[in-house]
Amino acid sequence: MTAVATKRVYLFHEGNAKMRDLLGGKGANLAEMTNIGLPVPPGFTITTEVCNEYYANGQKLPAGLMDDVRAAMKFVEEKMGRTFGGSYRPLLVSVRSGAKFSMPGMMDTILNLGLNETTARALIEETNNPRFVYDAYRRFIMMFSDVVLGLSKHDFDNKILQAYKEQKGYKSDLEMSAEDWKLISEKFLEYVREKTGRDFPTDPYEQLELAIEAVFKSWNNERAIVYRRTEKIPDNLGTAVNVQAMVFGNAGDDSGTGVAFTRDPSTGEKVMFGEYLMNAQGEDVVAGVRTPVPISELQSQNPELYRQFVEICNILERHYRDMQDLEFTIEHGRLFMLQCRSGKRTGPAAVKIAVDMVHEGLITKEEAVTRVTGSHLDQLLHPRIDPKALEGKKPLITGIPASPGAAVGKVVFDADTAAKLGVHGGAGEKVILVRDETNPDDVHGMLASQGVLTARGGKTSHAAVVARGFGIPCVVGAEGLKIDEEAKTFTVNGTTVHEGDVITLDGSSGAVYLGALPLIAPEVSGAFAELMSWADSIRKLRVRTNADNPRDARQAVELGAEGIGLCRTEHMFFEQDRLPIVQEMILAQDEAVRQNALDRLLPIQQKDFEEIFEVMAGKPVTIRLIDPPLHEFLPSHDELLAQVVELRVRGDNPQELAEKEKLLRAVEGMREANPMMGLRGCRLSIVFPGIVEMQTRAILQAAVAVKKRGIDVYPEIMIPLVGHVNELKTVRANLERVAKKVIEETGVAIDYKFGTMIEIPRAALVADQLADPQNGNAEFFSFGTNDLTQMTFGFSRDDAGKFLVPYLEQKILPTDPFETIDQEGVGKLMRMATESAKRVRPDIKLGICGEHGGDPDSVKFCHRIGLDYVSCSPFRVPIARLAAAQAAIENAAEGDK
Repeated sequence: MTAVATKRVYLFHEGNAKMRDLLGGKGANLAEMTNIGLPVPPGFTITTEVCNEYYANGQKLPAGLMDDVRAAMKFVEEKMGRTFGGSYRPLLVSVRSGAKFSMPGMMDTILNLGLNETTARALIEETNNPRFVYDAYRRFIMMFSDVVLGLSKHDFDNKILQAYKEQKGYKSDLEMSAEDWKLISEKFLEYVREKTGRDFPTDPYEQLELAIEAVFKSWNNERAIVYRRTEKIPDNLGTAVNVQAMVFGNAGDDSGTGVAFTRDPSTGEKVMFGEYLMNAQGEDVVAGVRTPVPISELQSQNPELYRQFVEICNILERHYRDMQDLEFTIEHGRLFMLQCRSGKRTGPAAVKIAVDMVHEGLITKEEAVTRVTGSHLDQLLHPRIDPKALEGKKPLITGIPASPGAAVGKVVFDADTAAKLGVHGGAGEKVILVRDETNPDDVHGMLASQGVLTARGGKTSHAAVVARGFGIPCVVGAEGLKIDEEAKTFTVNGTTVHEGDVITLDGSSGAVYLGALPLIAPEVSGAFAELMSWADSIRKLRVRTNADNPRDARQAVELGAEGIGLCRTEHMFFEQDRLPIVQEMILAQDEAVRQNALDRLLPIQQKDFEEIFEVMAGKPVTIRLIDPPLHEFLPSHDELLAQVVELRVRGDNPQELAEKEKLLRAVEGMREANPMMGLRGCRLSIVFPGIVEMQTRAILQAAVAVKKRGIDVYPEIMIPLVGHVNELKTVRANLERVAKKVIEETGVAIDYKFGTMIEIPRAALVADQLADPQNGNAEFFSFGTNDLTQMTFGFSRDDAGKFLVPYLEQKILPTDPFETIDQEGVGKLMRMATESAKRVRPDIKLGICGEHGGDPDSVKFCHRIGLDYVSCSPFRVPIARLAAAQAAIENAAEGDK
């Protein structure tokens, strides 16, 4: 049998919106718009499969592909009444990337492809507009050289065009004449010849072939890789290539181009949001080269065109049942649609749009819950500037508010410095990236920054779109900003700000202030509360918080926490009023002195627990007994040694020297080669039982006191780092004695539980022994996935930064196992422990208290293996609630298949 060749090229009318895997999001949506009758210039899509074939072939285009492309081009020529490369009515095309998932600005675009001296002359004869033609020609040379030939378009723009405009005294591109653009085109061509050693390609099909290959290569450019890693988009999807007949927004004053959203992507308000420029091409809008005008002005400029556009917006939003991001071009008064996709939006906008669309009958509550991501909620919880700090405060400058939230940080002027100094792999400093305008190569620096400030651009510029997508506060179009990248300064109205100076920016108002202003946490209500109530009605997993003090506990309850899954008692010991007592207890030479210190700590710990129990008001509270090695509460060995050496050299204070030497000997006596696997956890409870006896008494006495005030209390006492059932039995027997004694002394019954933390692989393997009522008798398990991950992988979390980055870059690991549970290894241990524990104790309560408890993918895994709750830091509680609901929806959908 003859094998049927796979179709590599689809004309727009041959596809539809469901073919995203094959045609990419852009190609699928162009096909859909074409088929529902919207004005879309004709074109075709080369599939994502060809991209993967290209890489499988050692980065060579498949044999026969260009034959398919030529055949598709014939159809486009017929539809447009033009000829690609022709000397009469020539056809020009755009070449754009388009992956399955939207990656705005991450890959490469070329406009006006097909131009050469012959086609340029033909277009001039046709249009009688040489200025338009040479403007289009210089754009094509610059884009093609940047994308295909590897020559930075900034060199064309800054070294040639800007220098020419300065020489001529021009302030705007609009002042350039036809002769000016022709001269610039010639200069661009000469620059290409000088830099590459060859002439610029003039054969349109050679241009097209090179452009197609360049788009495929752009799938693996650095900015695309960084974006995919951040958004967790698989690397093997590939990108499609969309080849489309050009329509020209720069063909005259009756032409233009713009970008719009069917709702405000910053706030979610149901108002059209967008910008456009007359006599311009699309790159002018998104690159921020010229500051565009609001889409609302089109209504007064051309009411009929505006009416058509509003009608198309409504059609597309109803069709896709989601907010749409649209690109359009006006050519000689005629409207064309170039792209539609589900619009990137801020966290507040995502929540409002989802809730509003339920009320409008467009989507269900379940769909609304799945439309909002954990990162959206994270943005919703962004801080804002304290209004009191703004009283009488004048902004340094005010630009266009592009992405909400407030940010404080040190000014940096380039993306590499931001990545080096900032968060997510940098030094961890808070920085604000300040640029004339951003481009896709700046993404790594933007991700490392607290905020972004640009001198140029509008709300749909690259900086704005990327910042909104990642929830980074952003101000654009601050046109009074004079940036000197070489001097690393910017100047505003006579005030000069240097790199390293601190500024505050407000992405909600556009204001930028000198210095650090205080920020306050947001209040969440309205649409957020409604969405979360839907999530709570859907989810099966309970959500608790990790909280060590009443402040965090109160905040977590306000954000929906249903209990405390981890209260770390050792954090209470570090407070300044009790640390000296803790140190005295540790360093005691006899039991009487140690017991005296414990007796003084008892009321302090009891007060801590009483305050937490009162805040939780009848919700369960899991309290982990002391876990870390005792040396962590003592002064640093190296600092002590340095002090002793200095005192010996000086020889002027023998009494202080004797005290320091004594303390140094004590610290040296407690030093361990591997303290995280040494005397800690339940081992500490066995060797120094007095500490956990005091803590258990404090917990129970606090519970009695609070219960007497009419508040229900449900303490769960967690014994950490158990690896053998006899450890659990030994410690529990001792602490049960203390608990019963308190109840006997007070005459108040307390519903308490004893359980353990599963953080050692062996504990997971013998979970049935630990849970068995006739053996370990643990009434609950909490998976301590931070330590369980460390011990399963043999990674030190504190040192993993030295090798995890290359591990992730080289795909040795798919994700950071300290951020998302390793389901194949750590997760397998968790599943085994869960199943074996439930076999011997069906009513055992199971949860997770590592930071994985706030990671959406990990929460969904916990739902699948049958845990009862997850616990995470207070601000991640809403994210966990949402993820738990999404897990229930996904599980129900799987069951329906």
